[in-house]
Amino acid sequence: MSRAALAARTGENVRTPPVRIIHLGLGAFHRAHQAWYTDQVDDNGEWGIAAFTGRSAQAALELSPQDGLYTLIERSDAGDSAALVSSIVEAVDGSDTARFVELMAAESTALVTLTVTEAGYRLRADGSPDLGDSALAADVAFLADNLDRAARGAFSAGGPTTTLGRLVLGLEARRLAGAGAIAIVPCDNMPDNGPLVERAVWALAAMLNTETAEWIAAHVAFVSTSVDRITPKTTADDIEAAAGLTGWADRAPVVTEPFRDWVLSGHFPAGRPAWERAGARFVDDIEPFERRKLWLLNGAHSLLAYAGLLRGLDSVAAAMTDPVCRGWVNEFWDDAVRHLPAELLALDEYRAALLERFDNTRIEHRLAQISAEAVTKLRVRIAPVVLAERAEGRQAAAGIRAIASWASLVLAGRPMVDAEAAQIAVIASRPTDAAIAGLVALVDARLAQDAAILADITALIGEHQAE
Repeated sequence: MSRAALAARTGENVRTPPVRIIHLGLGAFHRAHQAWYTDQVDDNGEWGIAAFTGRSAQAALELSPQDGLYTLIERSDAGDSAALVSSIVEAVDGSDTARFVELMAAESTALVTLTVTEAGYRLRADGSPDLGDSALAADVAFLADNLDRAARGAFSAGGPTTTLGRLVLGLEARRLAGAGAIAIVPCDNMPDNGPLVERAVWALAAMLNTETAEWIAAHVAFVSTSVDRITPKTTADDIEAAAGLTGWADRAPVVTEPFRDWVLSGHFPAGRPAWERAGARFVDDIEPFERRKLWLLNGAHSLLAYAGLLRGLDSVAAAMTDPVCRGWVNEFWDDAVRHLPAELLALDEYRAALLERFDNTRIEHRLAQISAEAVTKLRVRIAPVVLAERAEGRQAAAGIRAIASWASLVLAGRPMVDAEAAQIAVIASRPTDAAIAGLVALVDARLAQDAAILADITALIGEHQAE
């Protein structure tokens, strides 16, 4: 699969659009979401994406020989459909700082999208850069010594490895080049993600160079988004299915559900693709849409991940066939919708659509995959609902169960990927009551300060340990 091979097969001119979008976090979700939206609306070949990998260069190694082309398989209970997506024109190893800086300094680059996961921003609970994080601390040290020189493309060795470090370096390169304004578009599941990333980027820049921070404040727009499309990890069977559907040998197909949603709020000073033509929505107030998605979709996923794993289940679809798990999900949704504007968000229809999506047995969304980064996820997906329900005198039993189930897995020694793994291990080594209190406080200190909440969580953990 390549652009030349596609042109030879179809007899059509297969264009390679110029790079106008940089993406950080090249993975399956980006290819099923932002890259798909761009491909759908770029009729004139104006909006090419240069996508940089995150922790692993594997996606770049797979996509580069294919000129960025890949198969997107939409999978439902009714069957599969497939299409080739061509919006990614460069798939780049994330360690290639020189190419990133070059593109950031180009006047033609209009925006940067990001899918690096919540933990990838390396923020404290208050949203400030976590300078206790070793990678971010190393980036600060590097940039303190090399910001001006590195921004001009002179790399003696290495470069920033964190998202915040890369953004500050790239924006300084853009400032020095006089390349003009740009938009930063975080597409991760964090409340108020645009202003959150703006504050973090500005704070890091202010530590290093006042002029950089002032330029960012004046010339960089940070757009808030709510993104939604379930995209499980690609398997060997999916690669075989892509070949059968298209006739192409594709090393990097992506499988996703038919449903997709993208809500954005903010401005794009250097322009953007007409994503609304593919169904994206632009709104003045994104907060209600963020909360709906974070609480109903993502919150239910987290509840299913931890409670489902405790019940020996392995996927969302399997957990939803379990009447007990299904009941817990509906119970959590009943709690959450009390704190959302029903008319604006069409909550009954949204819940019905979620049930249909969760019941899609052909989307293998693994609970172990969803369970990663529990601390950050529980903090934004579950804790707000629990606190809101408790404030109104209700029990919040389903949300309490999600937190207790995670804590039970931790105390049972189940390995789970988490940026807070070292701190979790220290807390889990304490006597049981102290460990439970510490784990709950790690999610949200307000929960741990409520004796009744701690008692409920402790009781559920005791039930799990007795089973």
